[in-house]
Amino acid sequence: MRPGGQPNLQQMMKQAQKMQQQLAAAQAELAAAELTGTAGGGLVTVTISGAGEVKAIKIDPKAVDPDDVETLEDLVLAAVHNANDAVRKLTEEKMGPVTGGMGGLGLPGL
Repeated sequence: MRPGGQPNLQQMMKQAQKMQQQLAAAQAELAAAELTGTAGGGLVTVTISGAGEVKAIKIDPKAVDPDDVETLEDLVLAAVHNANDAVRKLTEEKMGPVTGGMGGLGLPGL
C-alpha cells in the first residue's frame, strides 16, 4: 500500500495480469491433458480429457457377460468416476497455486 493506505493501482493491475496469464497457462495444460480411470482390475479403462470430455472407453472381452450386463455397467461407471477423480486432482494441482484458494470468493473463472 502507498502512504495514506491507498493501494498502488498499477501494481494491482500487473498482479492481476500475471494471474490471468498463469490461469490461461494452467487451463491450456488441463485441456491438453488426458487422464485414465480403470475399474475391475483393468477390465474397463476410460480415457478423459482434462476438460472432462470422455475420449475413449476400452472393455476387456473378459468383462462381457451377456447374462450379467449390470456388472459391466457398474465397471464402466466406476472407471468414469475414477477418471473424473483424476481430472479433479490434476485441476487442483494446476489451478490451486494460481488461484491461491480464491475460488471460494465467487470470482468468475476461479
